[in-house]
Amino acid sequence: MFDPNIIKKDFPILNRTVRNGKPLVYLDSAATSQKPQAVIDSIVEYYTQHNANVHRGIHALGDESTRMFYAARNTIAKFFSADTNELILMRNTTEAINAVVYMWAEDHVSVGDVILTTEMEHHSNLVPWQVFAKRKGCSIEYVRVTESGELDMADLKKKLRKGVKLVAMSHVSNTLGVMNPVAEISKLAHVVGTLVLVDGAQSAPHLPIDFHKLGCDFFAFSGHKMVGPMGIGGLLVRAEVFKHMHPFLYGGGMINEVSLDTTTFADVPDAYIAGTPDVASTVGLAAACNYLSKLGMEQVVKHDAELVSYALNQLKKISQLHIVGPMDARKRCGSVAFIYDGVHAHDVAQILDSEGIAVRSGHHCTMPLHAKFKWGATTRASFNVYTTKEDIDVLIRGIQKVKEVFGK
Repeated sequence: MFDPNIIKKDFPILNRTVRNGKPLVYLDSAATSQKPQAVIDSIVEYYTQHNANVHRGIHALGDESTRMFYAARNTIAKFFSADTNELILMRNTTEAINAVVYMWAEDHVSVGDVILTTEMEHHSNLVPWQVFAKRKGCSIEYVRVTESGELDMADLKKKLRKGVKLVAMSHVSNTLGVMNPVAEISKLAHVVGTLVLVDGAQSAPHLPIDFHKLGCDFFAFSGHKMVGPMGIGGLLVRAEVFKHMHPFLYGGGMINEVSLDTTTFADVPDAYIAGTPDVASTVGLAAACNYLSKLGMEQVVKHDAELVSYALNQLKKISQLHIVGPMDARKRCGSVAFIYDGVHAHDVAQILDSEGIAVRSGHHCTMPLHAKFKWGATTRASFNVYTTKEDIDVLIRGIQKVKEVFGK
């Protein structure tokens, strides 16, 4: 049985008190999730019992570390229903997106070509393409976001044409919470020979991801948002696309043989991991995948849907609030962001913090989206497996304190 009150006990930091001795109510999981004891233990156990460099070590620790590294990589790939040779380990989603720039786009996008992205993207899926476009002389076009906070599919179909080399888009918006139809868009893109990169940072913690069924060519994710450690994530690459890529970092670990004249490289995906990998974090991310798998991702998505629906229903009762993104809970997951009329989002967050409630305020790394809708800043409450309806009730009471302080 999926019970968030029981699950919460697996996360030691959630036992803390914070400001003024208040119990911590953590509603900032879209920024980073908290870690269960199982993940923490896996990292401690690795460093205390198995720490050694991987690959060519003959001694016992080297062999153990290598086995743990490859077993963990297999576990992570399986969590996304991908093949092990389709996973390149990265530090986070941002690095994974930048890697696509250097490993694929440098050779396949030229002057006059188009990168198609959207108005709702996180800066990590905008800035790399802006810099690349200036260097390469290609152009960027943006799919509109509707007034209700959804992707304008008619606009996408209009702009998706030959000459568009890549669609780079988020699976779930970190500000709007909206879920985008990645599988449908991937089919449309492939008809005109366009590849698809999905920023999965916000979907990986909340949705069952089947890389093959999504149909995209690249899927980037961060472990720290899915109850795993910071500093580890990945890029899933469709096997066929690997044939048209090259590494962008070079050094030890990725090679087969080296002479003074030439180098041959290891097989995919080892050829894309230069230097010593973060074995401990890889083991920790595998532990996070196992933790979520034991909970059951179908139960995780059901729990998230209940939380989003409950939060929308409770927040919309407060007349001073303007909720951003779709009001239909079936179209969104993971978070609810809002504007408190007449009170800056930072002030809202500070008052909530005085009550022990951790939320995020600001642009959420989506400044173009905020500028489009003329939002100065928004306050975001975001959820994970340990979030309860009682946490949302505390949030609602905290917002009432905002009203008391500002008289609005």
